[in-house]
Amino acid sequence: MSSSVIDLFNYHRHPTTAVKVGSIGIGGENPIRLQSMTTTSTDDTAGSVAQAERIIKAGGELVRLTTQGSREAENLKNISAAIRADGFSTPLVADVHFNPHVADVAAQYAEKVRINPGNYVDPARKFIKQEYTDEEYAQELKKIEDRLVPFLNICKEHHTAIRIGVNHGSLSDRIRNRYGDTPEGIVESCMEFLRICKKERFDDVVISIKASNTVVMVLSVRLLIVRMEEEDMHYPIHLGVTEAGEGEDGRVKSCVGIGALLADGIGDTVRVSLSEDPEAEIPVARHLVDYIGRKAGHMYVPGVECPQFNWLKPQRRPTTAVGDIGGNHAPVVITSNEGDKSDYIYIGGDQSKLSDTGKRYIVDYNVYAEMQENGGAPANVFPIFPVTAMPLVGALKATLKFLVLQFGTPAEEYLACLKAHPEVVVVCVSNHQNRLGCQRALVHEMMNAGVKNPVVFAQMYQLSDKEEFQLRAAADRGALMIDGLTDGIWLLNDGNISPDEIEQTAFNILQAARLRVSKTEYISCPGCGRTLYELRSTIARIKEATKDMKGLKIGIMGCIVNGPGEMADADYGYVGAGVNRVSLYRGQVCVEKNIPQEVAVEHLLALIKSDRESK
Repeated sequence: MSSSVIDLFNYHRHPTTAVKVGSIGIGGENPIRLQSMTTTSTDDTAGSVAQAERIIKAGGELVRLTTQGSREAENLKNISAAIRADGFSTPLVADVHFNPHVADVAAQYAEKVRINPGNYVDPARKFIKQEYTDEEYAQELKKIEDRLVPFLNICKEHHTAIRIGVNHGSLSDRIRNRYGDTPEGIVESCMEFLRICKKERFDDVVISIKASNTVVMVLSVRLLIVRMEEEDMHYPIHLGVTEAGEGEDGRVKSCVGIGALLADGIGDTVRVSLSEDPEAEIPVARHLVDYIGRKAGHMYVPGVECPQFNWLKPQRRPTTAVGDIGGNHAPVVITSNEGDKSDYIYIGGDQSKLSDTGKRYIVDYNVYAEMQENGGAPANVFPIFPVTAMPLVGALKATLKFLVLQFGTPAEEYLACLKAHPEVVVVCVSNHQNRLGCQRALVHEMMNAGVKNPVVFAQMYQLSDKEEFQLRAAADRGALMIDGLTDGIWLLNDGNISPDEIEQTAFNILQAARLRVSKTEYISCPGCGRTLYELRSTIARIKEATKDMKGLKIGIMGCIVNGPGEMADADYGYVGAGVNRVSLYRGQVCVEKNIPQEVAVEHLLALIKSDRESK
């Protein structure tokens, strides 16, 4: 299926209708809006006001607050009044789960109300199997309509916008039973509510589809915009990766997922969810949005989409493996000059760096030729050719060769070379304003020609700030990885960032896209007023105790709202069950309930140890 709703090769903002949310507009010609969410109790007026204003001063354009009950929803009035008295007009968003009545109350005091289709009318998830006849299913949809319409009428009366916020982790049992735990189910959960909004001519709607799994999140949003186009809907879209975590892992993961969509012009508002102070989320979102926005107005890229490419359900591009690159192998990491974990190290012409026979090196083709003339090149050394040296590819004897290419290279020449030399791995580079478009265009040109050489994406940066480097590198790679085009990545930097940090960033990016596991992964929520225990210190304790458990995924959730569902691919879960009480999960199955928080981490570690010893 072609990507009919976007241009794979040329950046344009995906058109959406404009929605008024208090003093600002979202969607349409409005700039991409940034937002965050308080972690304070919404009963705590002073604390919530102080934190909201820190978010605003950091550049947040919307502030979301949890509203567990009517008391919290009503206190939005006091919080709003205090913020307005301090001179801020920033819209407030009420976050509602499980209790539709709370949404009715919140709509009177907040500029926008977020409701979650998975728990607005449907009962709490029990992950049970239940079959519905078509008639029974229609009755369930009628229940939703009967409850949603009065809420929409209240919103009309008070000029309140809504966000239909679907989380992968909180799909209802009804949706899961009919559609499975799939992007199709996630999207249908949203569309059920959108159809009612359209029927009622309620247009002040923003949509979000979020997941901790970046692949699920990106593919669900792609499918959503196609479904909306089919039904003549053009609502603005909020982007976010839930439970991304903290530190560089949380930033990289967020930039892979959000960046993949922004790069295709999708997204009207953004939240980067980090297990940190909420105001720390804003600069990350700001940098990401501004960086992707630089693509606007670029020189046209005349790419031709391969008919076999499916943007909605991309499969890994079929390639003929060259050694451990391509085929069914996990994408490789190439670094320059150093790399303890890298699969290949480029050393140019500096043969003094050929110090470790256990590592594999890439050298300039002329250096490799000299080695051949002087008795032969070592088996762990491979040549790389610039495009100007392409006629010499056949002259050197090597089981693996690298050829640097960019879109615009005469296709007849390079395609003939690749067809004649299946041992060549393409190193795809671009200096174009829209690098993604050019890199996609080259690979699609290869696919259209039936060429199956593996492709490594390389990019040079000139940065000295590690966080900035991580954000840009992750954003640049996101769509290429989701599209299934990536057989390897090579990050280069001309700046003051250590080789170890560059190497680790590459591995982090691959793990964030679910392409290669190199360390323990933590799926941790950012916390909010629903959090039932001290979140950040707990995350730190769990991370320290499990950091060497490679390949393990651990979910750390402040409450049950997304809990087990958001941990769909986690091995273990640590979920708030009550005040300072925790339940432990193996996958989505609860194995220990209501453990006192002070001993819960030890219980988690004991569970992991017991499972490992029994294998």
